[in-house]
Amino acid sequence: MSTDQHSTTGAYVTGGEAFNRDMRYIPTRITRDGRDGYPVEPGRYRLVAARACPWANRAVIVRRLLGLEDVISMGLCGPVHDARSWTFDLDPGGVDPVLGYERLQEAYFARVPGYERGITVPALVDVPTRAVVTNDFPQITHDLFFEWRDHHREGAPDLWPDAVREEMDAVMERVFTEVNNGVYRCGFAGSQESYDQAYGRLWDAMDWLSERLSARRYLMGATITEADVRLFTTLARFDSVYHGHFKCNRQKLSEMPVLWAYARDLFQTPGFGDTIDQGQIKRHYYVVHSDINPTGIVPDGPDLAGWTTPHGREALGDRPFGDGTAPAPLPHGVLAT
Repeated sequence: MSTDQHSTTGAYVTGGEAFNRDMRYIPTRITRDGRDGYPVEPGRYRLVAARACPWANRAVIVRRLLGLEDVISMGLCGPVHDARSWTFDLDPGGVDPVLGYERLQEAYFARVPGYERGITVPALVDVPTRAVVTNDFPQITHDLFFEWRDHHREGAPDLWPDAVREEMDAVMERVFTEVNNGVYRCGFAGSQESYDQAYGRLWDAMDWLSERLSARRYLMGATITEADVRLFTTLARFDSVYHGHFKCNRQKLSEMPVLWAYARDLFQTPGFGDTIDQGQIKRHYYVVHSDINPTGIVPDGPDLAGWTTPHGREALGDRPFGDGTAPAPLPHGVLAT
């Protein structure tokens, strides 16, 4: 999520205009051969994320599923930022213990002095230089799978199976444009016309997903893939934020039987629900988006108890990780770090 340098918390809606996400991220990659100057090296890089952010949530989930916790360290920003940057206010003294920074902005400036685009999470930071390497969130999770394979845990799942790769690319593209980003096009619409168009596209895609998932346990079949990671982070935030705050209110997720069961299935799978903090999620959206919610009031609901109820989707496939295994479950109430 980006910020605007000209307001206290960030301007997100431009009157009369549709929302268009700026996808110009730092394209540098961390690869096995180090062709961009940053080779794969355990212990060298730090993933900076925020539990509030769905784009960062992807990287947190994939890192956990692949067992890279001891290979790539993780720093977590708090849920509320200002126009300048995400901050490390969850850490003692408000300073990241590895990078020594109060603001993620400092890592961006260490790489590109006066960096002018949004200071976004997730970001991979080179610890020796304390400079950001990349914030290209789709590429980050792709490379965690393909470039870091030598360091995956035993039993790590195949998140990008060859047999369905072409179809998966098309599915992920539709999920991104119509759902992941679609909720933002609704929420940040600057006109009734742009909102109506975004709303229609979102719900066309949600209905398509419901139909697709009615006969298969996961988006690509019987096993979890990267496509499921990408959809889950939006569904996990739907009722608590997008339904009301972003006006995506045809139905709640909990009123869509197939998608609600699918989301609960993933939430109850190690590596998914144990990355979610609904308190931080709500605080981020309702406080930071002050042009949408000027009072800054954070709602108390919804009731979260439903996330742990039986989902009944085992009948569609009982090998969510295929030939792999689930990551070890965390103690009850403990979130992935």
